[in-house]
Amino acid sequence: MASPSSLLIFATLLALVSWHAAAYDPSPLQDFCVADMKASVQVNGFPCKDPMAVKPEDFFNPAMLDQPRDTMKSKVGSNVTNINVINFPGLNTLGISLARIDYGPLGVNTPHIHPRATELLTVLEGTLYLGFVTSNPNRLFSKVVKKGDVFVFPKAMIHFQMNLAHDKPAAALSSLSSQNPGVITIANAVFGSKPPISDDVLATAFQVEKDLIHWLQSQFWENNNY
Repeated sequence: MASPSSLLIFATLLALVSWHAAAYDPSPLQDFCVADMKASVQVNGFPCKDPMAVKPEDFFNPAMLDQPRDTMKSKVGSNVTNINVINFPGLNTLGISLARIDYGPLGVNTPHIHPRATELLTVLEGTLYLGFVTSNPNRLFSKVVKKGDVFVFPKAMIHFQMNLAHDKPAAALSSLSSQNPGVITIANAVFGSKPPISDDVLATAFQVEKDLIHWLQSQFWENNNY
């Protein structure tokens, strides 16, 4: 008979394995589960459309990802076109999504995280300076990459890209390991949250005067993800 201590160790290991298995998009239990965006039931993800009502169009998205997007209207000079379960229901339960990122001259995809996905970025055009920062003590891994190069951003790490050209646009295609990776833009979250974070907290965190915090909070923190 197993001792109580060995049973406890087994139970602990089982809990750890179960937690790890549940920490990512669940594996599909059927061929497909096209998201039913009109369903009233609330689940973690999206409920399945009746398989008999599924059509080939559910697995197709006329995304035109070969076409450059407008970056002129963006204050940061970039435009992110997301293809995820929200606008492509056929991705439901498949654990994958895409994004095209367009950069104007010196355009930046500002520091952000994807809380639910690892990102694999392929440079389509131009030269980018990019990188990610680890958890404390915050080591930076950065590199200059060119057309055809591939770079990976580990899940939930703060990362960024910048077009180094002063006179030419750049573009990249990102593959993400979640049907709905989410995005938290750091500057927007810290200074543009609704309601705002206490100025006492931010002044202490950044070791600056409250007037600077108020000025930063008064700026228009735009979303470059479309």
